[in-house]
Amino acid sequence: MTATYRYAATCPKGVEHLLAEESRALGAKEVRETRAAVTFTGPLEVAYRACLWSRLASRVLLTMGEFAAATAEELYAGMAALPWEEHIPAEGTLAIDVNGTTSGLTHTKFTAQKAKDAVVDRIRDRLGARPSVDFDRPDVRLNIRLHKERATVSLDLSGEPLHQRGYRTPGEQAEAPLKENLAAAVLVRAGWAEIAAGGGALVDPMCGSGTLLIEGAMIAADQAPGLLRDHWGFAGWLGHNEDVWHALLDEADERAEAGRERLPVISGSDRDPAAIAIAVTCAKRAGFGNAISLATRDLAGLTAPAGSNPGLVVTNPPYGVRLGESEALVPLYAELGERLLAGFDGWQAAVLTNDEALARAIGLRSHAAHTLYNGAIETKLYRFEVSAGSARADVRKAPAARSQGAEMFANRLRKKTRHLGKWARREGVTCYRVYDADLPEYAVAVDLYQGAGAHEGRRFAHVAEYAPPPSVDPDLAQERLIEAVEVVAEVLEVEPADVALKVRKRQRGSAQYERQAVRGEWVEVAEGGLRFLVNLHDYLDTGLFLDHRPVRAMVRDLASKQRVCNLFAYSGVASVYALAGGASYVATVDLSATYLDWAKRNTALNGYPEGPTNRFFRSDVLRWLSDERRRIEEGRARRYGLVFCDPPTFSTSKSMGERTFDVQRDHVALIRDAAALLEPDGVLVFSTNLRTFKLDEDALDGLAIEDITAETIPPDFERTPRIHHCFVVRRG
Repeated sequence: MTATYRYAATCPKGVEHLLAEESRALGAKEVRETRAAVTFTGPLEVAYRACLWSRLASRVLLTMGEFAAATAEELYAGMAALPWEEHIPAEGTLAIDVNGTTSGLTHTKFTAQKAKDAVVDRIRDRLGARPSVDFDRPDVRLNIRLHKERATVSLDLSGEPLHQRGYRTPGEQAEAPLKENLAAAVLVRAGWAEIAAGGGALVDPMCGSGTLLIEGAMIAADQAPGLLRDHWGFAGWLGHNEDVWHALLDEADERAEAGRERLPVISGSDRDPAAIAIAVTCAKRAGFGNAISLATRDLAGLTAPAGSNPGLVVTNPPYGVRLGESEALVPLYAELGERLLAGFDGWQAAVLTNDEALARAIGLRSHAAHTLYNGAIETKLYRFEVSAGSARADVRKAPAARSQGAEMFANRLRKKTRHLGKWARREGVTCYRVYDADLPEYAVAVDLYQGAGAHEGRRFAHVAEYAPPPSVDPDLAQERLIEAVEVVAEVLEVEPADVALKVRKRQRGSAQYERQAVRGEWVEVAEGGLRFLVNLHDYLDTGLFLDHRPVRAMVRDLASKQRVCNLFAYSGVASVYALAGGASYVATVDLSATYLDWAKRNTALNGYPEGPTNRFFRSDVLRWLSDERRRIEEGRARRYGLVFCDPPTFSTSKSMGERTFDVQRDHVALIRDAAALLEPDGVLVFSTNLRTFKLDEDALDGLAIEDITAETIPPDFERTPRIHHCFVVRRG
C-alpha cells in the first residue's frame, strides 16, 4: 500500500475546482484541474476514499499507461505492452470505453475492438486462457482517451458512474432531474455543509424526486455517498486490496450512524404527487425516511418549516431550453421570490437556472453566480441572502402597474373567456381556444386545456406566439410576450408552471413534427366523452387539433359498422373517434414511430388496445396507399367505408428518400389514391390546415366533392375561419 499511483477523476463541467478541493481533503497529492476532470496521485487507499466519499466525481480512473496511438497498429502495440495479466483474471470479463479520436482511429467501436484484441491476446499468450467481454458489469472496465495522437489507458475503479448512489433505481426520477453529483455540487457551492453544521434547515420547494434533499441529508449526516452501492469497478481487479477497502467501509458506517443523530430540519415539496412518491421511496432507501419531510404542495403554499432555524432554500426549478420557453416561466420565478420574501427572512437561497432573466424575475439581488453544466446545458447557480433589503425594485411590475396594452389584453381575454366559457360548459367542451391574436400587439393564440383522469382539477394553458415581423423591436416583442404569459396565468386561473409557451414560425419539412423540448410531460384531457394524452411542451402541436373538433365528431357518426382508414394519423385521435363510433375495423397509418406509439396509447386509454380490428401501420402514406390498393385489387384486402385524411402541409424524412410531400402540389394524387380504397358508397373526409389551399376540382373530375369547411369551424375559431379546409369526397 506504499506504492503511489496516478489517477484521474471525471466530473461535470464547472465542478473541477470543487472536485480538486474535495480530492485534497481526501488525501490526494499533486492535484491538478483539467477540463471536466482532476488528476492526482496517492496510494490505493486514496483512490478507494475517492470512490466511497467523493460527492462530486463521476468516475475514478487508475492510470495504466500512455503511448502514441495515431494508428491501429500503434494502439495495439501500446496496449499489448502493458501487463494485463497482473490486472485481469484470465477467465474473467472486461469492457473497454473509448473517448476521442486520432488521425487513424476515428471510430470508437473499432478502437475498442482493437484494444480488446491486444489485451486478450497478451493474457492468452501468458496464461493460456483469455477473458471474455461483458458490457454490463465486467470484472474490469478499461477507459481509453485519445487526444493529440496519443492514448491514455486507465482502469475504471468506480464501475457504474459514481452519481448512481444506490438509492434510486434506473428511470426512477421526476421530470428534468439533476444527477446526484451535480446536486451535491449545487449544495457545496451554496455552503450547505457550514449551514447544516450550524443547525440551519434545508428546504426545496420544487423538489421533484428529492435529489437535492437526499444529497443534503448525506452531507449533513457525514454519510459517504457510496455507502449504499453494492458493486465497484475494482471488485474483480486482481490488484484490489479487500482489507483496506473494508476498513474504509467500517469507518464510513460509524460516521454515518453518528451523523444521522444530529440532522437538522430537511423539508421538500412539489406539486406533482408522483414525484413526491418517488422522493419518499428514495429517501427511505437512503436511510432518511424519517428525517426528510415531504409533501405535495403548490409553490403558493411555501412557508418555512415550523420550528426550523434559518438555513438554505435550494431548488432546481424548470427552465427553458429553447426559444420562447423561458418567458413562460417568469411568473413561476416571480412567485418563488415573493414566497421567499414573505416567509424566509434571514435565510440563504440558491436557485439553478440557465437564464439570467429568470433569475432577475425572482426579485432578489444575487450576491454570487456560479457556472455549472447540467449535461450540455450551461446553467448558473444564483445565490441570494433573503431580506427586505435585498429585494429588487426593477424586476416585475405589480398587476396594478401593468402597461396599458397589457390591461387591454387582460380585459379582452376576460371577455372572451366569459363568452366562450358559457358555450363550452353548455356543450361539454373542456379544451378550446380562448384568444387568437385579437389585438395585433399581442399576437398569440391561447388554448385552455382542462385536465381529466390523473390531471382532474388542473387547468393548463398553451400560448403560441406568432413570430413578430422584422419591423417590431425584439425587446418590445419579448416584453409583451412576458406580459401576455403573466396575464394568461392570472385570467385563466392557471398555475404559472402549467403555462406552455411556444414561438410559432413557418415550419418546413420535418420541422413541423420535430421535438421542441425534452420534458416528456403528458397531460390527460377529455373530449367528446373520450380521453386523450396531450403534450403541451415537447412538440410544435399538442396532439389534439382543437379546430378539428367538429370533424372528429363527424368521423364518429360516419364510422358505425364501417372499415375505417386514418391516414397521416399523428396521435390517432380520429382513430379513437372511429372506434368509439362502432367501426368494425380501423387502420391507423403514419410514418413516425413516435406518433404511432402516441396513437396506440390514446386508443388503449379508451379501451381499444391494438388487435385484429385496431391495427397500426408505420409507413409512408403514399406508398401504403399504393400497396393497399394493389392488395384490394388482388383480393387480399377489403375496401373501406370511411377514409380520414388530414395530411401535413409539407413533409420530408429520410424514409421518403429524395421525395417530399406538398399538400398543394400533391393533393390531387393523394385524394385519388385515397378515394380508390373506398366502397362504392364510401366517404373520404379530407382536411388540410394550409390556409391558402385551393382544391383543384378540374383535376379531380369523376369524384363528387362537397366543401364542408364552414360547418366544421367551431365557435372558438370563428375569428379565424380559414384555420382549415375540409371536404367530403365520394366516388362518382
